[in-house]
Parts: sequence; C-alpha cells; structure tokens
Amino acid sequence: MSDAVKTVEVKKKFKRESEMSYWGSVFFRLKKNKMAMVSLIVLVIIVLGCIFVPIFSELDYIHTNTDNNNQPPSWEHPFGTDQIGRDLFVRFFNGGRISLGLALSVVILEVVIGTIMGCIAGYYGKFADTIIMRFCEILMSFPFLMFAITMVALFGNSIPVLIFVMVLLTWPSVCRIVRGQILTLRELEYMEACEALGLSDWRRIFKHLLPNILAYAIVFATLGMASVILTETALSFLGLGVSPPTPTWGNLIQEARNFTILTQRWWYWIPPGLGIFVSVMCFNILGDGLRDAIDPKMKR
Repeated sequence: MSDAVKTVEVKKKFKRESEMSYWGSVFFRLKKNKMAMVSLIVLVIIVLGCIFVPIFSELDYIHTNTDNNNQPPSWEHPFGTDQIGRDLFVRFFNGGRISLGLALSVVILEVVIGTIMGCIAGYYGKFADTIIMRFCEILMSFPFLMFAITMVALFGNSIPVLIFVMVLLTWPSVCRIVRGQILTLRELEYMEACEALGLSDWRRIFKHLLPNILAYAIVFATLGMASVILTETALSFLGLGVSPPTPTWGNLIQEARNFTILTQRWWYWIPPGLGIFVSVMCFNILGDGLRDAIDPKMKR
C-alpha cells in the first residue's frame, strides 16, 4: 500500500472518530486494543457462567453425597467432588458469583463515596478540604489486616462486614485522585463562565465537574475489581472471609493448605486458582485498555 493511500485511510479514520460522541470515540479506540477486547469477552463469559450455571444446575452448592466423595473430574462432575461429595463445578460458579458480586459492591461504594467526598474537598477547599483529607489520612494509616481481624472478631466474618471493612479503607484513595482532578478543573475558563452565569455550587460540581472525571473513576473501578478479588482471596485463605459452606473463590482455594489435597487432589484448588488468576488478569488488562482509550493524548 502506497504512502498516499495510507494517508487517505488515516484521514478517514480521524474524520470518522471526530464525528462520534465522547463515549463512542472511547469505545472506538478501545476496540483497537485486541488484548483489552479479548479480556472483556473472557470476563463476560465468566460473569454469564456465574449467573446461569447455578440457576440451571440440578445440584446446589450445599448438596452432599458421601458415597461420591473425593472423585476426580468426570463427565458427571467436571471439576470433581470434595470430601463430603459436593460438586465442585457448581461450587466454583457459586463462589465466582459471591466473589465478583462482593468486588462489584465494594468498588461501586468506594467510587461513589470517594468521588463525592473528593469533589467536595477539591471544589470548596480550605476547611472542608482540610477535614476530609485529614480523615482520609487517618483511615489510610490503619493496618488493613489488623483492622480486618478486629472487625471480624467483633462482628463475625460475613459478607456485609467484609464490604464495610474494604470500603472504609479504600475510598480515601479514590477521594485523593478525584480531589486532584477537581483542583485542576476548577481553575479552567468554563468554570469562570459557570460562576458568571450564577450557577449553584452543586450544579457546577455534578453537571460540569463530575462528568469530566467520570472516565477516570471508571478506570479506577475496573482496576479496583482486581484488587478487591485478591483482597477477598487473601482474607478467605486466612479464615477471615466468608464463612463456609457459602463458597467463594478465596475459601475454595483455602483447601490447598492441606498437604494431601495440595499434592494429590489438584481439582480442589486449581479451578478456583485459575478463576482468580484469569479474572484479575482480565480486569487489569481491560483497565489499562480503558485508560489508554480515555486518555486524550491517545487520539494522536
């Protein structure tokens, strides 16, 4: 292909992109990232499996059959069975439903709280900024594991307690990022125009400032999903996560602490381990792809 033809093709692509909406342009650039699109497809498959496999399966995650325990993978039980005959295939997708649902809940709450508090701190500054930032620094100084152990000892290791602990200690990170963006945006000319028009503070924040940082919040949420999945896995492995018999990928992989299971019954821990690995990897790659697609410098 000659240079002239390549130049014409590039101009057509730029013209087509310039005619798109903002999010249409972001998705157009994201589609060019093959690794990000593959990760998105894999994540969709995993999510659909976690939704529909438990619904259509004849067994549930607590159904036991001691006559069929410790069976390796077979056509009847694709991921084998555990010590009391529970089907690990069904438990894997039920565990994925809990792990991904918990991660989604934590990320939504931390992004919403962190974004609102960051907008308030960055826009009003002075006293509000000082109070919010000092509170964030106090929360960020807590040792996460010790705080989690204390909360579990006081209130038990349930899903609401895990969500509370993770949200409480992670929203300050979002708050600091959003505050930095707001401090930059509030000095731009269009904010001076908003002030000249006499718009209320809340309208300036939620209609003119917040949409400009929403893309960064989405990227943080995507990358945060991977972090929460790993955190839940670590806590469950230490016995601080969701209590059995409710499965999560974290407490399923906890079985690997038994040397016999680790060496002779690989079907106990390899599927949830792969589920965690693939999900975290896909969320990280998708987050990187979204960051590149949203960054205006990538339009060149």
